[in-house]
Amino acid sequence: MRRRRSSGDHPPLTSSTAAAALFLSLFLPTAGAFTVTVSDSGAPSALVDAPQTGFSMKRDGGRTDPKEQKAVYEIMKATGNEWATTIPDVCKERWHGIECMPDKDQTYHVVSLSFGALSDDTAFPTCDPDRSFLSPALAALPHIRALFFYRCFAGNPQPLPPFLGRLAPTLQSLVLRDNAHVGPIPPELGNLTRLRVLDLHANRLDSAIPASLASGLSSLRSLDLSANRLSGPLPDLPTDSLNVLDLSNNLLAGPIPPSIGSARSLIKMDLSRNRLTGPIPDTLSGITSLALLDLSYNRLSGPLPDTLTTGPVSLRTLILKSNPMAGTQIPPQGFSRLKNLTVLVLSDAGLTGSIPDSLGRLPALRVLHLDRNRLNGTIPGSLRRLRDLKELRLNDNRLVGPIPFDREMVWRMGRKLRLANNSALCCRPDDEGGRDRDADPEETASFLLGIGYCDPEGVPGSGTATATEHFLSSDGPSPSEESTSSLPVSGGRRIGRRVLVWNWDDP
Repeated sequence: MRRRRSSGDHPPLTSSTAAAALFLSLFLPTAGAFTVTVSDSGAPSALVDAPQTGFSMKRDGGRTDPKEQKAVYEIMKATGNEWATTIPDVCKERWHGIECMPDKDQTYHVVSLSFGALSDDTAFPTCDPDRSFLSPALAALPHIRALFFYRCFAGNPQPLPPFLGRLAPTLQSLVLRDNAHVGPIPPELGNLTRLRVLDLHANRLDSAIPASLASGLSSLRSLDLSANRLSGPLPDLPTDSLNVLDLSNNLLAGPIPPSIGSARSLIKMDLSRNRLTGPIPDTLSGITSLALLDLSYNRLSGPLPDTLTTGPVSLRTLILKSNPMAGTQIPPQGFSRLKNLTVLVLSDAGLTGSIPDSLGRLPALRVLHLDRNRLNGTIPGSLRRLRDLKELRLNDNRLVGPIPFDREMVWRMGRKLRLANNSALCCRPDDEGGRDRDADPEETASFLLGIGYCDPEGVPGSGTATATEHFLSSDGPSPSEESTSSLPVSGGRRIGRRVLVWNWDDP
């Protein structure tokens, strides 16, 4: 690989890389100094943590610590980047993907290394996927704060080495993402007591999550172990400072521990696509800052805890789909206190009973999925008040009666309104809650399939409609193919070589 330099003369050595911005800026304070580091001799050696704008190592006589320079050479060779070993001073002649900072004696120390092409705009050194490995020389960087490896070892799958637990106590971000790592998570990672971001997403890690991650990583703010093959129960996790917890797409089993409710700072919790069982713990309501909760595709049972449907009020996205909560009902006042809720997905959860009127009192709601349940009764008219609703799925239930939406709401949702496969829904052709028969059939087809017009008493009539779609040949109007389906609309429309003809057959 060719060496890539930063543009310009020498931009600030401490400017954030794209990786640091992605994984740190969301969770770390934007102001405030890092902790004082310790030199090899054990004597305190504070790095100059102020911005280094316009800094020139040549002008100030600075140089890279020789031991750290040697370590960087070894690390670069281990990733297939031998070109770096010809650089006399790795901090002075730096490239995108390495950051250095001086101490008071103008000796420069490596504080960040990044590998892997996130995009064309992030020109970090790429790895040779067939022969790259994590070099033990990483442990010879006493001031390192952030390590980032992305898609580096796919052709040479390897376990996470235990020496990672001996990395400098200054390390705050360890990202080993989409690298095809195999085997268990080494318990030695629990020794990284100042770690704030641990991201092992999309590897092939297996076995249980080591308990040492909970006992040792007390400063952790973001933990992403998603898209692996981790098994066993959910352990107790560090709760004092954790903001993001993503354990989705694993093989984790057993109940969700009630202790998770003590993670008061959680903003996102994604435990979807595992094998979790038992009820949803009441203690989740204690996570007062929670904005996203995804427990979908597990084996969780009902009922929905009252504490979840009434709080936390900060919740914006709640996804519980594909859990066997057979017989569970949505509480009459369910979710009415969640005024910030924008996404509510309860599909395929075995829900019974009626849709509560209170769902129409969620002013921020944009997505509502209640499809593939056993809900009965009518669609509450209160849903018409959801003027920001962009997607509604009520298909595959046992709903009856008139569809209460006006034409504007139907057009706004278009194909994202799904009402098919219910017991006896119908459209009123004349009042504000229905559609007139001259409306655009293509806009109607996706959600009115199989739904007839209501009779004067508001129940489905016995009339049917046929929709014939003609595909015209290039030589003339003779139809070359047609298909029919029952739809409660009438009229016709030509779209290119397609002609839709709709005929209403009154009984």
